[in-house]
Amino acid sequence: MSDDHHRSERDLLDRYVTDPDADVFALTDLPEVVKGALFARYSRYGGSLKQLFLDEFADDLVGDDPAGRAERLYDKVFSEYGDDSVAQLGGAHVALENVSNLLTKRIEWGRLAAYLEQSTRYIAYDARPDGRYRYHRDADVMAGPHAAVYEEHLDAIFDIYAELVPQVTAWVRERWPQDETTSDGVYRNATKAKALDLLRGLLPAATSSNVGMFASGQSYEGLLLRLRADELAESHRVADQLLTQLRRVIPSFVSRVDRPDRGGAWADYLARTRDDTRALARELVIQAPVQPADLVTLTDWSPREPEDAEVALVTAALYPHVAVPEQQLEQQVRAWTPDRRAQVLQAYVGERSNRRHKPGRGFEQVWYRFDVLGDYGGFRDLQRHRMLTLEWQELTTAHGYETPPELEEAGVAERWHEALERSDALYWLLQPDHPAQAPYAVCFAYRVRYLMQLNARAAMQMLELRSTPQGHPQYRRVVQEMHRLIGEQAGHRAVADAMVHVDHGGSELERLDSERAAERRRTARDTAGGTV
Repeated sequence: MSDDHHRSERDLLDRYVTDPDADVFALTDLPEVVKGALFARYSRYGGSLKQLFLDEFADDLVGDDPAGRAERLYDKVFSEYGDDSVAQLGGAHVALENVSNLLTKRIEWGRLAAYLEQSTRYIAYDARPDGRYRYHRDADVMAGPHAAVYEEHLDAIFDIYAELVPQVTAWVRERWPQDETTSDGVYRNATKAKALDLLRGLLPAATSSNVGMFASGQSYEGLLLRLRADELAESHRVADQLLTQLRRVIPSFVSRVDRPDRGGAWADYLARTRDDTRALARELVIQAPVQPADLVTLTDWSPREPEDAEVALVTAALYPHVAVPEQQLEQQVRAWTPDRRAQVLQAYVGERSNRRHKPGRGFEQVWYRFDVLGDYGGFRDLQRHRMLTLEWQELTTAHGYETPPELEEAGVAERWHEALERSDALYWLLQPDHPAQAPYAVCFAYRVRYLMQLNARAAMQMLELRSTPQGHPQYRRVVQEMHRLIGEQAGHRAVADAMVHVDHGGSELERLDSERAAERRRTARDTAGGTV
């Protein structure tokens, strides 16, 4: 083989892998479908990935259609192997813009994806681009008898929101005046966030948002099928748009979505099982009267006995480090004194100087199920935690709403109640003709019922993150109560005590410390870069 040939191969590797000489390297500057096909072929190739790339892929990258052969090979591998995991080998970043907050929760239902949603605590929704407030106008509603009143009520709600933003911001700044240790930028951001936090309950579920997303082809396929099975016209429209764009970057990964015998049959199955189950629920379940409920109810947990939970944790912690069967190990652990078991748990949990320092998967041996009745705004934040089982009921105004006590002090409670009464009126007006679309009218302040089942390790992550002082007061109350119930009702003191970063304190100007920390990081970065 000539030196020129070797140099050519080396040049290719230099371009497409981060380190041609290392055993660990990353791929660069390759289309997603090429990477997917390359890894799919990798599992049945006897040599290295770099050699496979040179042998079977490199020649095609210099042609007019560098992804063409890769797509054909990917399709061939997919059909021959029949393995859905092949669709995990490539992904795409997409932006889904101007989607309703009702739809964002459907989009973010999938566990195996990364999402970033436009924040209601940093962005005021008082602008009117093109002369219209940012909320979704459902095609079915706008074609029906309630189109005019739909816009009338939602415009009025947004008018009140826009009117109150400067009023509440001014009250916040009067209530928490700036001190000499706080810069203008930090103070401005923290007080704006406080005002928007207090008022976000006025935003209806129809409010438009933007979602950034990264996922594998397999995850996108699941999302597309769920959206195609959904009842909302908005879901179908976004699914069509998303499929069109994904076909430009990862076409082979979503090739089954609109095939009648594959994706079509799957979407039909999802829609049919939903409708059949709903029909039976309405036929068989007595819906009223609804019993009063606390903010959080611990409905079940396992193990039920505190000692059994402790034994399960210690057994799981020790299991990777011994050679005996689990049952034999558990018998020994159960015979130990509480002090000895505590010694093991102390070693397993360690000194958690940071909430990101979490013990191992032994904490997944115990679990909890919570029934929550909290406002929709708080639910939106907690729903983003995907390492748990989460189900929610239809958004309605029937459960009433939350009112931040600060709004009474600010003197704007009357306008708050006026907006939420409009939301309630519109919801019940839409119900008979547009039951699936009626939730668009429901403001974030209204309560929604949802169920969360999660193990202790997932609970540690969620409760510590969402109880931080900079968090929204509503979801802080939810996770603080979850933590209390784990320790007191379930009696799992060892689990509750391990969650050392759950914050039970109050917080008035929630974003102040966070904004100060961000400013310190910016200053340090700029100083290090020589810009200050």
